[in-house]
Amino acid sequence: MLLLAFDTATPAVTAAVCQAPEGGGPQTVRTAAATSSVDARRHGELLAPAVRDVVAEAGARLADIAHIAVGVGPGPYTGLRVGLATALSLADALGVPCHGVPTLDAVAYASGRTGPFIAASDARRKEVFWARYADASTRTGEIAVDRPADVDTGGLPVIGHGAALYPAELGGGAVDASAFEPLYPSAPALGELALRRLLAGEELEPPRPLYLRRPDAVEPSAPKKVGQWKA
Repeated sequence: MLLLAFDTATPAVTAAVCQAPEGGGPQTVRTAAATSSVDARRHGELLAPAVRDVVAEAGARLADIAHIAVGVGPGPYTGLRVGLATALSLADALGVPCHGVPTLDAVAYASGRTGPFIAASDARRKEVFWARYADASTRTGEIAVDRPADVDTGGLPVIGHGAALYPAELGGGAVDASAFEPLYPSAPALGELALRRLLAGEELEPPRPLYLRRPDAVEPSAPKKVGQWKA
């Protein structure tokens, strides 16, 4: 079974093909090919070539893909929509299921941690998206958005780009970015997590964007009426 995974909800554009042998269990999942780059302004340019490259590197064709998994955020509106629109279009064209995976879950899974921690990503507006985890594959609560100073870490380590941006509030004063790795989600982590859950018979989330607040862009209000001045 082949699963194509990608995420564009952060500055990282990451794609991978993950696979498991027919009849294999969750522990047989592995990544066949992967690529990642960090460029917050070129999601639309980079994603399609990345998908093409990982499918070819895996020795497969798009027609061989059985499932698609995409990061659903939370993240900036424009980048997030690139990944979701691509995933839904490909799934429709190929006639395969499309699944959503929260982007922070992919960050957490890539950490490989076995104890409790927090994952945080940049939410802009001097805020972070964050969630608590019991281990790399188990989130213990809902994803939230807050100012860094308002996040109650409870003394837990914090990973992700959000922690690297606000080390004084979230990183215990650490200044080396390596202390917060992985900073961004990786498609191998997202894909392996999704495929293992599928093989275990678990239900994945739908491929819908995870929005925690209103978008920056809003419809303009009606123009104010101006009365005619009379002498």
